[in-house]
Amino acid sequence: MARPKIARKSTNVDMTAMCDVAFLLLSFFILTTKFKAPEAIPVITPSSVSAKVAPETDVTLITLSKDGKAFLSLDNEEVKENMVESMNKEKNLNLSPADMAAFKKVPFFGAPFSQLKSFLQVPADKLKGDNVPGIPLDTANNELIDWMRYVVAAHTATGAKFNLILKGDNLSKYPQFKSVVTAFKKNAQFKFQMVTNPEGVPEGTDLWRRYNSGQLQNPGS
Repeated sequence: MARPKIARKSTNVDMTAMCDVAFLLLSFFILTTKFKAPEAIPVITPSSVSAKVAPETDVTLITLSKDGKAFLSLDNEEVKENMVESMNKEKNLNLSPADMAAFKKVPFFGAPFSQLKSFLQVPADKLKGDNVPGIPLDTANNELIDWMRYVVAAHTATGAKFNLILKGDNLSKYPQFKSVVTAFKKNAQFKFQMVTNPEGVPEGTDLWRRYNSGQLQNPGS
């Protein structure tokens, strides 16, 4: 007797609803994504195998561009207020109350003291590293020494934490880097971190063997 045939049923699955959900999610992520804004001071940092994360708050950042310009950034408005009051008095900058208010809001400083008043009047959207002269680093006129003096004094007066970070472009020259370090040393700041682009440890090197033997924490990935 012949075996009865089992009726075959369609295995097609209606994917319409799933496609709708996928496109809704895609539209949501596209509309809510915030793209990174162009940096006011573009810097390509050198590579290293260090994985130590730099602090994100209470930071005093010195940025050295590829053409040797120096810029200073702070994230503490109380420190900035103390700095600008001392600067205005000691340097006779003739800053108005509006200028001093702008000093607390400006994202970075990049001008000689003699041009600071006009620098503070530049609109925020036009404040780019290419459009400003930077803090002088000449051997005979290293104004970063005075800037750091005001930074250190303001942190001491306000009791704020002080994390000193140097971010230099891979194409910046040694004399400018030396002038920055000199400004640190002149103000008894011998400890600072450098921002680098982390990369993996080359296989077969002594550092790689030490890491794999457990002597070191992960130095980069």
